[in-house]
Amino acid sequence: MLAVDLPYWAQSLLRVLGGTVAVLLPAGTIVYLFLFKMMSFMQSRLGPMEAGPYGSMQLFAEVGKWLQKEDLAPDGADKRIYRMAPLVVLVSTFLLVAVVPFGPDAYFTNFDAGVFYMLAVSSISTLGILMAGWSSANKYSLLGGLRAAGQLIAYELPMVLAVLGVVIQAGTMNLQQIVVKQNSDSIFGWDGLGNPYILTQFIGFAIFMIAVQAELTQTPFDMPIAESELVSGYMTEYSGFRFLMFFIAEFATAGVFSLIASVLFLGGWGVPFSWFGWDATTGSVDNWMNVAGPIIMITKMMALSGIIMWVRFSYPRFREDQLQRFAWKVLIPVSLLNIMLTAILKVAF
Repeated sequence: MLAVDLPYWAQSLLRVLGGTVAVLLPAGTIVYLFLFKMMSFMQSRLGPMEAGPYGSMQLFAEVGKWLQKEDLAPDGADKRIYRMAPLVVLVSTFLLVAVVPFGPDAYFTNFDAGVFYMLAVSSISTLGILMAGWSSANKYSLLGGLRAAGQLIAYELPMVLAVLGVVIQAGTMNLQQIVVKQNSDSIFGWDGLGNPYILTQFIGFAIFMIAVQAELTQTPFDMPIAESELVSGYMTEYSGFRFLMFFIAEFATAGVFSLIASVLFLGGWGVPFSWFGWDATTGSVDNWMNVAGPIIMITKMMALSGIIMWVRFSYPRFREDQLQRFAWKVLIPVSLLNIMLTAILKVAF
């Protein structure tokens, strides 16, 4: 009702503000909870404790520090491309969150081909990383950019194939309809849990999360920024605000991919409609789910982000040949097998 009363420019402004919150708030939460605290406790230390209660203001101190640093560029760099690269990476994250539904009416866009859009937009960050590596006039950066391009291309394929199983089972590429189907369907006639696709697509879920780990260049897939070999890879020459943009994009993308995984495999913003929130007479979801939906999504996002960060803090780095072999010889064949089994079961049942 509010969207009908507001003029188009006001709706657009609200969408921009909402998208900014949906990107920056998860990024800051992930950094504080997991990078500052969980990693510290895993290493038997407290982490930041001075800035604010339990170090809760440390993130603002870090951002302030990076904003004060001088924005430098190498003499031999292609300065226009060099400055555009972090923007391209960060913009891809904002474009990615635009397709995520947070409630029955709480969404930025409602594309019928939302899955296709999501997979297409997620690859834009590869261009930004290549731009950063090439334009820096640094051999470490160039090697990091080339490694990142090879890695991201290799792991986008299993990600696409993992999502295909969900599309086949749901019969749609609309993310909103995928959420509704998971919460309204039943398992062998029992609708107590709905039909979250993690139960039937657990192989696809595992492949998707591994591919996300690689897309984020998080350990054990951090070859593009391997500090012991490439200093910081494609980010070696960046400082100040532009380095901060890469940092924000990394953790914001982790949050957005976790949101997408919760939509595809965990029922998204909904709870099983047999519990509450579903009006059987009108076949619609109660309006209060527009308030509860974002809370449910954030909860699921934090759980999945915790898995991503736990893997990052626990496993050693792959060699480059191991990384490529794992994608082409393990993940892609298994994802193709998953698609075949899903298609057979879809026809049979």
